[in-house]
Amino acid sequence: MTNVELLAPAGSPEALDAAIAEGADAVYLGLKSFNARMRSANFTYSQFESALRSLHRMGRKLYVTVNTVFEQREADRVYQLLKYLAGLGPDGIIVQDFGIITLVRENFPSLKLHASTQMNVSSVNGVNILSKHGFSRVVLARELSLEEIRDIRGNTNMELEVFVHGALCVSVSGICLFSSYLGGKSANRGMCTQACRRFFTAQKGKGFDDGPAEDSGGYYFSPYDLELIGEIPDLVKAGVNSFKIEGRMKSAEYVGAVVSAYRIVIDSMDAGEDELGKAIADARMILKNDFARPKTTYLLKGSFTENKSSFDWLNPGQDGGTGIPLGKLLRIKGRGEESRGLIQAELLALAAGDSIRLHKTNDRDRLSHKLSLVEEGPNGAKWISIPEGFEPGDSVYLIQTKAMTKRYEPVIKGGHSNRSPGREKAPPPRTEWAGKKNGKAQSSERPKGKKSGNDRTDFPGGFYAMVSRVDDLYILQSSRPVKVILPYSQKLLRRLSEPGLPFHPCDIIISLDPFFPQEKAAGLEEGISLLIEMRYTRFIVNNLGHFSFFRQRQDVALIAGPWLYAFNAWAASFIARCGAGYFVSPLENNRQNLEKTFHGEGQNKLRHSQVFITILARPSLFRMRRDLGAFYRFENFTGNRGEDFRLASAPEGSLVYPHEHFSIVDKTLFLREAGFSRFILDFSSAPLKKAEFRDIMEAVNCALPLPGTNRFNWKNGFYQPEPDARQIPRN
Repeated sequence: MTNVELLAPAGSPEALDAAIAEGADAVYLGLKSFNARMRSANFTYSQFESALRSLHRMGRKLYVTVNTVFEQREADRVYQLLKYLAGLGPDGIIVQDFGIITLVRENFPSLKLHASTQMNVSSVNGVNILSKHGFSRVVLARELSLEEIRDIRGNTNMELEVFVHGALCVSVSGICLFSSYLGGKSANRGMCTQACRRFFTAQKGKGFDDGPAEDSGGYYFSPYDLELIGEIPDLVKAGVNSFKIEGRMKSAEYVGAVVSAYRIVIDSMDAGEDELGKAIADARMILKNDFARPKTTYLLKGSFTENKSSFDWLNPGQDGGTGIPLGKLLRIKGRGEESRGLIQAELLALAAGDSIRLHKTNDRDRLSHKLSLVEEGPNGAKWISIPEGFEPGDSVYLIQTKAMTKRYEPVIKGGHSNRSPGREKAPPPRTEWAGKKNGKAQSSERPKGKKSGNDRTDFPGGFYAMVSRVDDLYILQSSRPVKVILPYSQKLLRRLSEPGLPFHPCDIIISLDPFFPQEKAAGLEEGISLLIEMRYTRFIVNNLGHFSFFRQRQDVALIAGPWLYAFNAWAASFIARCGAGYFVSPLENNRQNLEKTFHGEGQNKLRHSQVFITILARPSLFRMRRDLGAFYRFENFTGNRGEDFRLASAPEGSLVYPHEHFSIVDKTLFLREAGFSRFILDFSSAPLKKAEFRDIMEAVNCALPLPGTNRFNWKNGFYQPEPDARQIPRN
């Protein structure tokens, strides 16, 4: 019999009941903190303990999501939660933050670690590094092809988990800053506002090419929902161990329907082709009624470099909502609780108790609502209860009917627990430096006559400039940064072999892209070897898999980039063990957290001198593993709240940048006084212009604020939906 796991979401006790009743082998759920679905109901400690006991009696499994990053000040709470979980024995915890790896391995080795898709593991290189650090399972990034999954399986014994159904992120897993940039509600903190699914308008005259009707606006980055029901046989043959359904924000009815459909197919895997084909057809009929978006197999079968004029997973005419379209509100009457809306919904028998979702014009706001009233209106239209604040022209969707509601036997049956996390303090991490003294490598030889302020240091204090092209190096000569940073590409590899460059190899740092798919592994390894042969020995690594290319290389110095999120000392400690000696502070970081994280003394402590701080950037807000250049023939676009953005498309993928710079160039004097001395000016979002560079460097050299810029999270930090730990009552 086919031995694979069907893994279902449990965002509420009701969804848990539905998942188990319909045949899920395991569920994943979150508690009230540190999980990537903070807006779902989640579970109290008492509910969790009862569910765990019941599921283990049934022979089912339960995994707990602890899959957000945490700040230094939150370390005690994370430690307390992990200790609580270790005392109860869930079947695994799903994690994103490298700091949790350190806390678990040093204090709670009985906990089984599963790598969240937010960890952005998309190559066997990353999988095997996690295996060496005690992980038993990895949830692969959703952007991989079937062939890449097969390749990973052929080179690892790790359990592989793959998402097969549910909502998609248009951005590559784990490296999206869009929601955070627009208001501090970070996807890395479980607070994503799905800003990518908003309505946008392309800007004519600013890169817009007269062509499609995108100038009237559209939901440019709102993807379909994933459905791999027909690909289950191929995924089983590829060696996938667990099939994961997304949906901790979804209703119990949705969870039950989707689980039942995938259960039918998995149970038919050992039957003949005819029976399996019938099971897939039956399952698709069930999934037609899930009230979700149109379906796609996403990138499982696609070529990632092919330039297409249309995609089967992206439609600008589709808004960000889910459900069956009921049309637009025709008229409004009443106020407050008496608000009524007239809708032409002749073909559907709406009833009180059904649930709808309302979208304001141009997607300015969305709200779910349970109907308390349905009355006949003129000409077959219906009056329905609506929340106050909606207007004629706003869209309405049916997301669930009362008739669909199904009662399941409860998994949680009585019992009460007074247990909860305690008040212990997290022990400090034991930082180790992967066999290199403070992570420092041997310095590359400099040309005769050239001196450094500190020849014994790979990365002296001062300003470092990142640009996107070799040609931009000539512009940088006027201010001569300590070193320059270039993003790796095959084109860069060719240009760096040219003679007469204005910077010596020892003054050039190569930054590796945070998305590192299996398809690129062989080529990237070869390219890095060629660079080292050419005496380029300083690298910024942005993906866990990158470390595999530098094992036993004492002639190389590594900086952990901003996409290896070091928001706490425990995460930095883990990254140091992998081989990095320096760290670029995450772009979402704030001043207080940065100072608290890097403050240590002594040989194995984390120090300010090991930190690079980005003081200027247009950060990439999200990226897609497809070239959108032929699909959207524009470059600049505007959000429905007036924000301006830029779409940069290339054969290897597409990125979205804000129009405004993030800037703290006026804070450098303060940062120097605090002990920080390495600063990055990131110009890589576009070709560098001489005038812009001159104006920025004037502000940098005088530590003056730059007009027309923003602070990102530097001052206010992450949006905090929870009270401080000291305010949380304990049992």
